[in-house]
Amino acid sequence: MRLLSVNVANAKGIIHMGEHIETGIFKRPVEGPVRVRTLNLEGDQQADLRVHGGPNKAVYVYSQSNIEFWRSALQREDLGPGTFGENLTVDELSDNEVGIGDEIEIGTARFLVTQPRLPCFKLGIALGDPEFPEVFQRSGRNGFYLRVLREGALAAGDAIQMKPAPVESRMTIAEFARIANAPAPTPEQLHRILRLDALPQPWKDRLAARLERHSE
Repeated sequence: MRLLSVNVANAKGIIHMGEHIETGIFKRPVEGPVRVRTLNLEGDQQADLRVHGGPNKAVYVYSQSNIEFWRSALQREDLGPGTFGENLTVDELSDNEVGIGDEIEIGTARFLVTQPRLPCFKLGIALGDPEFPEVFQRSGRNGFYLRVLREGALAAGDAIQMKPAPVESRMTIAEFARIANAPAPTPEQLHRILRLDALPQPWKDRLAARLERHSE
């Protein structure tokens, strides 16, 4: 497993539907080592910190296989590293392979997988299709966020080492997304999710509320 590209961008203002918004979604590949900080990569910014960024969304990862899928599905050869707003483009680590609570080491930095990405309207801006975020979400090709466990540096070409979460409590990104987005997940499924130690509290609060409605 290898890191194919490191992608960053400063937040910038654009006009969308007559309104000024700030976004950092237009990531571009950079060469050479990049410092990994607790809240982001050096040279990268998240614009709306109410829904982006923070320790549990410090770095966003997307696989090359997902990008190739979208190239074919959308018939667009212009899609490449950074197109989907990801910081790290990787050659493997698909949503069906990576689990919440897995630890990943790249270069001298170490990370914890925390959650899938839920796209906002800005992904539609990046792709030039306002309906794409919903298509993206339904596809199950979300990619995933990382918490920084150890600051360091990484660069394109670095090997990726992964330490999976304990098998008895492990849930892949794809499985989590299917359950969390299902119209009526079962109590057993919700209990499984709530036992994920690495899952951020806002997710647990949201899903605990759904579980409570089951008992009403």
